[in-house]
Amino acid sequence: MKILTPVILLIAVFFAVVPAAAQEDYRFDAGGGIGMTGYLGDANSSNLWSHPGVDGMLLFRYMRNPRIAFKTGVYVGTLSGDTNDMADVLPDVAQFKFSTTFVELSEMFEFNFFNYGIGEKYRKLKRWSPYITGGLGATMWFTSGYTGIAFTLPFGIGAKYKINKRLNLGLEFLMKKVFSDRLDGPDLSDPHAIKSSFAKNTDWYSTLSVTLSYEFSKRCATCNYKE
Repeated sequence: MKILTPVILLIAVFFAVVPAAAQEDYRFDAGGGIGMTGYLGDANSSNLWSHPGVDGMLLFRYMRNPRIAFKTGVYVGTLSGDTNDMADVLPDVAQFKFSTTFVELSEMFEFNFFNYGIGEKYRKLKRWSPYITGGLGATMWFTSGYTGIAFTLPFGIGAKYKINKRLNLGLEFLMKKVFSDRLDGPDLSDPHAIKSSFAKNTDWYSTLSVTLSYEFSKRCATCNYKE
């Protein structure tokens, strides 16, 4: 009995600690992803994917609770277009094509439709959740010797899946309104020579990204609470 007593105590402590550790969650999430880009503007007015580009991204999230998160994203990608693919004919039958490289920094709010996580049943956590997102960003781009920078309004939808307690797989589609009409270069800033408002005469681009991220910084290492 003298030998069994400490063994039993160790086993009891082990099973007491393991469930508590399994219920811990984390405040931050960091990772990256790759994907495909699309463009809408003066060189492409209808088919978002007529000239797909590529992008890579880094992300950092602060997870306020299982429903709400705030994400910082950094994107680097390419965009391209060609007016030859359009049914619309430009004045003097002008033709333009462009290739753009962009860098974007954005701050976004995410709302999960389900309580996202693994753990306590009373919190009704789900291993996967669709979400909506929106925010504010800034994009710098380089095309045909021209460098531009403008504010952007990114918004979209996504889905997350927990591979395990800390590892997350994601899929996200974002549309991004650029407050400039020179994302496709200065030659396409107003090819029809029709003056319009600053808010209307702008370009758009999109990102479709597959992401992998890792959670860290325990929110609550010990869950004991006393009044």
